[in-house]
Amino acid sequence: MSAYTERAKGSPIIDFLGENAQVLSIAFFFVVCFIFFSVSTDTFLTPGNLLNVIRQAAPILIVAIAMTFVIITGGIDLSVGSIIAVINAVVAMIIAAGMPWPLAIVAMLALGAFIGLFQGWFVSYQGIPAFIVTLAGLSIFRGIALYLTKGYSIPIRGVDGFLFLGRGELFGVPFPAIIAIVVAIIGYIVISKTRYGRQVVAIGSNLEAARRVGMPAKFVLMSVYVLSGLACGLAGLLMAARLGSGSSNAAVGFELQAIAAVVLGGTSLMGGRGTILGTVLGTMTIAVIGNGLILMHISPFFTQIVTGAIILLAIWLNTRIFGANFSFGRLKGGK
Repeated sequence: MSAYTERAKGSPIIDFLGENAQVLSIAFFFVVCFIFFSVSTDTFLTPGNLLNVIRQAAPILIVAIAMTFVIITGGIDLSVGSIIAVINAVVAMIIAAGMPWPLAIVAMLALGAFIGLFQGWFVSYQGIPAFIVTLAGLSIFRGIALYLTKGYSIPIRGVDGFLFLGRGELFGVPFPAIIAIVVAIIGYIVISKTRYGRQVVAIGSNLEAARRVGMPAKFVLMSVYVLSGLACGLAGLLMAARLGSGSSNAAVGFELQAIAAVVLGGTSLMGGRGTILGTVLGTMTIAVIGNGLILMHISPFFTQIVTGAIILLAIWLNTRIFGANFSFGRLKGGK
């Protein structure tokens, strides 16, 4: 073994940088964006604007956390925006029809989980690629939302308890942000500290190997789509409560933002590797960029160009960094 290999193997700093390269890179990028918009605009650092950023980022973060689980398994969910639109529309309709809002919340969470179960069954037990199943779901559920609402917005009135979910504050912090933080903490604990989290990673690394060692691989694979549907149910409720209405046009392009946040945070689209902290940073980076561009009086449509460019750049860097880390790991092992 060479002297260089010995030094590399014995350096905790190099090991730390190698293991956390993606999270550190997105953290650096986030700080750069934050400083840039702080200097470029007078209103970016105002408390009101910062609270608005985290309030608007909350639904995306909730869905992105669940999307992290899906992508770690090597799958993808393109239907999240359409599922949110269905939840958004249906909750407005049933509250307008007189259903108590606490019961409506439970019903919408159950509906979101059921939709996820429906799609997950096709992916896991029928062997249809997740891309195809959720692409179909993107069209089906958006169409259902449009059919139910006839293209109109449905106002939500006289239910202050429900509206508090999207507009309220607790100790000066927007309530949606508190919910998103709790979801992120739970996601981090589950993926890094629990048996289920290890099974999700194992399935993403090698589904057949996971099945052969006795893991309930198909059930676990299906369950991540249930989590995604449940997260969409929660995000749809928060959006309906914030806007005070339900609309079939809600969350258009939401899947793009969620996937961008996940891959920007370092989760591999090939599966088997991901980080909740990276997803949080990726979500906040995209939220800061979107907010900063608007404050700079740049067309909001330009953010779609930026988001698409971020996805491409993130995947390219993801591949390059992963390849470098793989080569370095071989060097340290002397293979």
